[in-house]
Parts: sequence; C-alpha cells; structure tokens
Amino acid sequence: MTNMQVLFLGSNATQIELRGGGTATIGQYLNETVVPAMALIQAGYDVVLATPDGTKPHIDEASDTVQHFGSDQAAYERARHFFAEHPAMNEVRTLASVIEQGLDKFAGVFVPGGHAPAVDLMQSGEAGAILRHFHAAAKATGLLCHGPVAVVAALADPAAYRAALIEGDDAKAAGLAKDWIYAGYRMTVFSASEEKIAEEHLLKGELYFDMPKALRLAGGEVSAASEDFAANVVVDRELITGQNPASDHAVAKAMIAALGGPQTAA
Repeated sequence: MTNMQVLFLGSNATQIELRGGGTATIGQYLNETVVPAMALIQAGYDVVLATPDGTKPHIDEASDTVQHFGSDQAAYERARHFFAEHPAMNEVRTLASVIEQGLDKFAGVFVPGGHAPAVDLMQSGEAGAILRHFHAAAKATGLLCHGPVAVVAALADPAAYRAALIEGDDAKAAGLAKDWIYAGYRMTVFSASEEKIAEEHLLKGELYFDMPKALRLAGGEVSAASEDFAANVVVDRELITGQNPASDHAVAKAMIAALGGPQTAA
C-alpha cells in the first residue's frame, strides 16, 4: 500500500434521455474505467471508487468488447477480471462519505466516461463539491471521454444548467455558468461528430445536447482531434481531459505524470 490515493468518481446512471421521448440504455465504459485504474495501481497509487449511491457502476455493453483493448484478448480478459474482482472496483463508497471523511488525503481525482456521467455526475452537487476541492488545491483532475462534462457539476446550480441544455435555452445556460471555476480552461471531450456516430449506431436516437456545447456554454475552450476516435489529451493547469475511449492509455500516462510519477510502494 502507498499513502498516495486517487479518487475515482463513478456513475450510477443506466439511462439517458433522447429527443422525442424515450431513453437509451447506457453505462460507464469498461476500458475508460479499468485502464487508468490499473495503470495508477501499477504506478504505486491506491484507487478509491465512489459513486452517488455507493453501488458499483454499470458497464455499458458497447464497451464490453475486445476492440476497446486493441483487439488484445488477454488484455480484455485482464480488464474484465480486474473490474469484477479487484477490491478497488468493489469497495465502493458514496460521494457523500468521501466528502465527510475528508478529501485532503487524495492526491488526485479521475472521472471515467461512457454516457453515464452526462446524466448524474454533471448535475451532482456532491461531485461539484469534490471538484471544487481539487481545483482549489490545484491537484490533478483527470476526466475521459464523456467524463469531462462532469466539470459543470462545479457550477452553483448544475441541475438547472443541465435542464437549460435540455430545454435548448443557451442564454439561460450561459447565465447559470457565471463564475465557473473552469472558465477559460483548455479542454477536450467526446466530440459532436463522434457523438453523431454513437447516436446512429449505439443510442438509436438523438441526445438533447452534445458534450462540447455543454462545456463551451459554461466557458470552456474546447478542442478536438482532427480525426474522429483518435487519441487526444489536453492538459491545462490541474485539468487533464481525454477526448474518447482511444485516449485511455494517454490520459492515464498524463495523470500519473501530473501526480508526480510512479511511487514506490511502502
């Protein structure tokens, strides 16, 4: 064990709203969760997983495939075993409990993707309190794919902000984003063009908002790779964002570097 702990904010969402009514089944992406977690543990850090209700995240079926592990069957099986069996993925806490027990002990925080964070974490007051703590302490804050949209939880009223996005009221959303702690930060997130592909092939419907819009209206300087699904990581101050599932290894590497590099286990 080491004294260096990294807090993982997981999602409990399993459904996301679609235009015209109805929902799509979603979850957290397997590779986006386990690749950074396994890399951090290999580098000597302890990973602590917390979710809004304290239960384990649901894995999106679309992510439970060898293709997200470079078509490496052995890597895929190791990832599935890690998520199923490793204590870091099973000793799940609530967001409220980690706040109550104190956040100072954590060296950094990480938010995996999949569409799930765009439902619960982005409007969670507890997630917002956690992010504000790490921002104030200038500690490594990593987010991957749809995970970066969770940074709007740091707004004064993130639930109202998300509601304004769904209503299509851009002016209202922008007004609710005054004094956002990440305004002016450079960042990336699952792109609008990548989302169109996901909507057609996975969700079978259209979302009410895309992730770049959600961040730009709040004041983020959002960019994307020139090619869809190419790995892309943006680092600005404490904020480390990865664009898509293919960015899993790169964002893990950037996160470890921001934490000070590999640690020697005690």
